Amino acid sequence: MIFHAWKGKQNMSKQALLNEPWLKWAIEIQAIAQTGLTYTKDKFDIERYEQLRAISVEMLSYKTDIPTNIITSLFCNEIGYQTPKLDTRAAIFKDDKILLVQEANGTWSLPGGWVDVLESIASNTIKEVKEEAGLHVHPKFIIAIHDRNKHNLPIYAFGVCKVFVLCEYINGQFEKNIETITSDYFTLDELPILAEEKNNVEQIKLCFDAQHSKQWTTLFD
Repeated sequence: MIFHAWKGKQNMSKQALLNEPWLKWAIEIQAIAQTGLTYTKDKFDIERYEQLRAISVEMLSYKTDIPTNIITSLFCNEIGYQTPKLDTRAAIFKDDKILLVQEANGTWSLPGGWVDVLESIASNTIKEVKEEAGLHVHPKFIIAIHDRNKHNLPIYAFGVCKVFVLCEYINGQFEKNIETITSDYFTLDELPILAEEKNNVEQIKLCFDAQHSKQWTTLFD
């Protein structure tokens, strides 16, 4: 990581450096650039994303005195997502029914999504539930961590670790948003058509098993 190579600004602690807003901005710019370079085919967009990545390097070099070539090798040396991506899914229950949100194509899923840069498992779970279901929740424990390609179809070209989190409802109600069109609670025997690339019946059942357990042990691949 960059911080191990950092030689300048010796009076600033590592924690203070992590709390600097410019560092957050540089990381976010780099993340946007890397995502753009991964998916775009347009030569002009490729040039723009490369410029964004260069700006993030210059920001870090200017603030830390680390040479740009070292920052590039440590911070901007990935192509696509070389490590597995993280996806969180929240299991929220009411009256022994599980909360699902409906997407525009009519399929249903546990609220969740990619873990954004600078988010943790817990904070991303909270954020996704608020965005997709309008609820405030408290993550209680991890039900399972699945290697997505072992459980879900279609198979992706990159690895994904799916983290299923049992959550406690605090308050809130569904709010209109750009990702989902409604939400509802379902029993295991009355599940609607699922977005199986995100969650399947096996995984929903696992959430019910965890909810009913008095002492759950996290399952992982």
